Amino acid sequence: MTTTYDCTDPQALSEGLAKAQQAIAAKACVVLPTDTVYGIGADAFSPQAVATLLAAKGRGRSMPPPVLIPRMQTMDGLAVDVSDDARALAEAFWPGGLTLIFHSQPSLTWDLGDTMGTVALRMPDDRIALDLLALTGPMAVSSANRTGQPAAQDAAQAREQLAESVEVYLEAGPRPTDGASGVPSTIVDATSDVLRVVRLGAISLEKLQEVVPGVVGPDA
Repeated sequence: MTTTYDCTDPQALSEGLAKAQQAIAAKACVVLPTDTVYGIGADAFSPQAVATLLAAKGRGRSMPPPVLIPRMQTMDGLAVDVSDDARALAEAFWPGGLTLIFHSQPSLTWDLGDTMGTVALRMPDDRIALDLLALTGPMAVSSANRTGQPAAQDAAQAREQLAESVEVYLEAGPRPTDGASGVPSTIVDATSDVLRVVRLGAISLEKLQEVVPGVVGPDA
């Protein structure tokens, strides 16, 4: 049964986090707030759960979801060949609206889709998201909407699109909290010597280049 929890109420938040943890353990999907837009999440290490997430969005394996992590140290457990420049970006912008693409640890038994041996990682700047990730471990998370539709700014909008395909909705009000139009994370490919932006979003190219001058834009 699908349930929405009002996370502005401390008791409902506690219950919602517990139920969301149970849902993730049961290979089901949940909707959670992040610092950019609301996301639909599933156990990153369960091919069944990831397949359920992709089906809920109406998305194929060619568009694998990124993985949200609770702390920066988790990056080294999931990725290999993390360059000093990529680490500098993570230290500067995590938690926050930056997704970094790395080569995946070859020993990991997961199936996020057609990733060609890579994984996209992000640490969100949202207390509820981080609290849930601390309970569940890394989660495959994509924007909480049907593919081609606007990203949900709150759990109610997500439920209009995703309905019963999600077991738990964590409602914490509009995201982002500054009232600005919801913008997804900036994505940087860190799998080669030159870091390349593949999608501009919450963090501008200029901000990235203040930390790593060699970062190039998507049109370079």
